[in-house]
Amino acid sequence: MSAPAAPPAAPSRPRSVLVTGAARRLGRAIALALAAAGWRVAIHYRQSAEDAIKTVAECDLFTVGSACFDADLDDEAATRALLPRVIAHFGAVDAVVNSAALFEHDDATSFGYAALERHLRSNTAAPIVLAQALHAHLVARDARGCVVNLLDQKLWNPNPDFLSYTLSKAALEAANTLLAQAMAPHVRVVGVAPGLTLTSHLLSEEKFQALHQLSPLGRSSTADDVASAVRFALDNGALTGTTLLVDGGQHLMKFDRDFSLM
Repeated sequence: MSAPAAPPAAPSRPRSVLVTGAARRLGRAIALALAAAGWRVAIHYRQSAEDAIKTVAECDLFTVGSACFDADLDDEAATRALLPRVIAHFGAVDAVVNSAALFEHDDATSFGYAALERHLRSNTAAPIVLAQALHAHLVARDARGCVVNLLDQKLWNPNPDFLSYTLSKAALEAANTLLAQAMAPHVRVVGVAPGLTLTSHLLSEEKFQALHQLSPLGRSSTADDVASAVRFALDNGALTGTTLLVDGGQHLMKFDRDFSLM
């Protein structure tokens, strides 16, 4: 008499990820790509509530269950409260993608303490605090996960514009190494460094298209390129303490000014 068939395995829980700054622009593209790959996405926003709700609705076309969460990442208490709110909603969180960033102009002549502090709080301290919270959560679950930090190709191709922004991203790139060392084996930490990806109010569409072609490959990164790299970093269990430069090779070319001021 044959043994009874084993019961079917219970369906696995969809993976959940917090993406900061995900209501619009690059963060939105990352959120949609991860939802298409089966992730439930926590859409973080600061003020763009309407855009965040729309992004959740678009994510739910792929994977039902995404949600939006507001927080001012300049505020340490609000930042520390963010991941526990996401965990309470989803039950568990497996990854954090730090996409939100402050990008305000200063240079060596206009630099001041206040500008640097604003950039360090948003662009460096908040990602570290969120990584810290994810690590504690994964240790408590005896699980493994990943933090992806969005950086910038200009760290490998420096110019003196946007001094405080650049310093804050350089500090975050250094934190990748330190956090990867300190939080292993529960948390992998990976950087993704785009080139010129999206236009802004500082560039006309014509100027953006011309600058976008300034690379050895004849084009810089698109939002889809960056989102694909983030997904790869989350899925590849052997990556940690390193950065993927996704810029069409722009870091190989010397630029005397930031793209937005060329």
